[in-house]
Amino acid sequence: MREAEALDLLIALNSGLPGMCSIHAKSAHHALVKLCTLPLLAGRNIDHSFVLPTVAGTIDLVVHLQRGADGVRRVMDIIAPTGVVVDGAIESRPVFHREGEHLVDMREEQ
Repeated sequence: MREAEALDLLIALNSGLPGMCSIHAKSAHHALVKLCTLPLLAGRNIDHSFVLPTVAGTIDLVVHLQRGADGVRRVMDIIAPTGVVVDGAIESRPVFHREGEHLVDMREEQ
């Protein structure tokens, strides 16, 4: 996803349209941060006061996949934004995290 597409996605999600996207990032948390940063690079009058609450309020889940040495993609972790922005960052809670060959349900540990 690029800058203009990220901004278009946020505007569409903010208006109530369902959607999803893929972002190249090293973790689910980094994907969320990247989704907050990309629209700011679109070259328009967009700032964090629009982007952060919009991402926090419209993104339900972030799923991080990783391709293993065998070529198979595996879910590494899933986070759920809480809808709250704290100190300029979107608060999220872990839902699942991979430990070895198994996904651990992090909701049970909270």
